[in-house]
Amino acid sequence: MMMADVERLLIQFQDEAGTILGSPFDVPIDITPEKLQLVCNALLDKEEPVPLAFYVQDSEIVASLEKTLAEQALETEKVVEIVYQPQAVFKVRAVTRCTSSLEGHSEAVISVAFSPTGKYLASGSGDTTVRFWDLSTETPHFTAKGHRHWVLSIAWSPDGKKLASGCKNSQIFLWDPATGGQIGRALVGHSKWITSLCWEPLHLNPECRYLASSSKDGSVRIWDTVVGRCDKILTGHTQSVTCIKWGGDGLLFSSSQDRTIKVWRAKDGVLCRTLQGHGHWVNTMALSTDYVLRTGAFEPAEASINPQDVSGSLAEIKQKALQRYNQVRGQGPERLVSGSDDFTLFLWAPAEDKKALQRMTGHQALINQVLFSPDSRVIASASFDKSVKLWDGKTGKFLTSLRGHVSAVYQIAWSADSRLLVSGSSDSTLKVWDTKTRKLAVDLPGHGDEVYAVDWSPDGQRVASGGKDKCLRIELGKAEFNPPGPSSRTVEVCHRFPPKEQASFDIMAAITVC
Repeated sequence: MMMADVERLLIQFQDEAGTILGSPFDVPIDITPEKLQLVCNALLDKEEPVPLAFYVQDSEIVASLEKTLAEQALETEKVVEIVYQPQAVFKVRAVTRCTSSLEGHSEAVISVAFSPTGKYLASGSGDTTVRFWDLSTETPHFTAKGHRHWVLSIAWSPDGKKLASGCKNSQIFLWDPATGGQIGRALVGHSKWITSLCWEPLHLNPECRYLASSSKDGSVRIWDTVVGRCDKILTGHTQSVTCIKWGGDGLLFSSSQDRTIKVWRAKDGVLCRTLQGHGHWVNTMALSTDYVLRTGAFEPAEASINPQDVSGSLAEIKQKALQRYNQVRGQGPERLVSGSDDFTLFLWAPAEDKKALQRMTGHQALINQVLFSPDSRVIASASFDKSVKLWDGKTGKFLTSLRGHVSAVYQIAWSADSRLLVSGSSDSTLKVWDTKTRKLAVDLPGHGDEVYAVDWSPDGQRVASGGKDKCLRIELGKAEFNPPGPSSRTVEVCHRFPPKEQASFDIMAAITVC
């Protein structure tokens, strides 16, 4: 180590996979992340510099290298290895205000979901209807009727052209969001209610033809939505199947109240392996590639102020979706995280091994939902113990607890840039958390009762929530597209909403674009 006016030390950049970047070189010990970014981007020698985050032994360099080293009591006589991680080239600002409280459902809102581009918003309710909402005016658009019982689950096809809904009467309907009309006939076959729906990934089939469903009857079914019939029935679970996921490598994953997770080959329905370890019902699952599979060919960094469907031929859309999938998936296999009534989470590499990578403990009550961040680096879990916990997405290591809710946390949703997380609770509030500072960013009261469902639009502009008060609330934020390099400019966009109870609203959305 060299001594001068400022203490210096040798550092070595490497990526997440451990690949060395350049040679070791000496820097002042008080170097900041901004200066590290300049140096690292120069070594990467890319046409467009990318925003980066830097870590020393899993601790992010936030203020300076010196402070991070002091916290870790690291030996600085040796070369200090610094891991660089590319970040999203856009930034989603925390939603700050409710722009609309949309009435229309006559029973509790059970599910809400934005389409893959954020162009459409759909909600399912205990009043047996699916509603589509006009996001430009934030008013009801279509009411889709056909179900005869509570709509428990909804799922958008990854091309955004179809919505599937499943109800307590064991039926599945397909809807056209452009007209609100039913597509084909109802898909009938399950003998008990539908618990989960999932579409085949866009990069495997750009026609979005196949849909998987799970049911209380213990079976998984794969449907051909073009001809409107069941293609395969996957049986093996001995109790209710709680969740279904369709992976990007052609595998289906199903979790059950029989305490197991089963891995199926989607093309022929063969059972590959059974994952065991949980001591109670497995309630929820998430794949490390969930977000990129949900959004398909849509790139959030290219989002426009008024969301549009992805354009291009089927081959072009398939190629773009595959490119995005491979970028998020990386070199390793897809990872799966499961949450259970036994208060634990398990991290798996289900395509390769039936043995868990990590058992994650810390929650004091059952786990309602688990979710990987869009960049797959962090796992968030929501629980009846009133907390949201964050875990390392690769190792399962515990990172922090986010506390602030005073009752059970039901659902969570990530912003597209992986920097923010919103949670909905039975305490009637939404809370937005900054996952970098690990603190509460915004508290959003307003619902009159428990919040059952929440979603963050893939373009980053809105959060939608629904619950027991029968209202759908839309919170507006800002999406800031700001890659390092040329200065950015701010464009003010005004949306004027139609009169509602003799009132008109002028909502200003500032979108920062390059």
